[in-house]
Amino acid sequence: MKTTLTEVYGRLYATYGPQCWWPADSLFEVIVGAILTQSTAWRNVQQALSNLKSAGVLSPQGLKEITKGDLATLLRPSGYFNVKAQKLKAFTEYLWEHYQGDIKRLIKQDVVSLRKGLLSVYGIGEETSDAIILYAADKPSFVIDSYTRRIVKRLDLIKNTATYREHQNYFQRTIPIDTKLYNEFHALKVRHAQQVCKSKPLCEKCCLLDVCPWGIIKTGN
Repeated sequence: MKTTLTEVYGRLYATYGPQCWWPADSLFEVIVGAILTQSTAWRNVQQALSNLKSAGVLSPQGLKEITKGDLATLLRPSGYFNVKAQKLKAFTEYLWEHYQGDIKRLIKQDVVSLRKGLLSVYGIGEETSDAIILYAADKPSFVIDSYTRRIVKRLDLIKNTATYREHQNYFQRTIPIDTKLYNEFHALKVRHAQQVCKSKPLCEKCCLLDVCPWGIIKTGN
């Protein structure tokens, strides 16, 4: 019998406790962090954010006025810094064009409208848009990342060929639609995948081992 998402959440929460995501000093920093964390480790994003703060440009006005070249230099720790500078510039232009640089006006929209608008911006895909909706707008839109895919694949909860939207729909129809729950569950899965359910997993240390078909086969338990 397969485990349930409710049981998975309960075990992860009991093991790791509350994660208190997303670490940031402002809504704008959450959004910038969500864009910069693409294809890099969070510690690298933190260094880039620190550079932006030190330069006094971590704001809609600051990113509007800085040149793309100078921005790329500040973003160097985050990797792919030229592309990420272009992405941040694209988002900033969108924010000023449609919302006069006001983050609160942006995020007050309903989930469907907000997501549609974000996905129209260069460099913002489904995962990034959902992270912005969940962590900056504080609205329920479950984030599907590579860690989530890895865990549900090993637990055999959804077919391997499932799309992003199929993964998201599975979570959103299986567990209550609740922003706090989505936030905590996503953060817990990231913690578990980084520490235990790695590319080369540490199955013997896993709190889900007895309900994980992949882990049971691997360990012979």
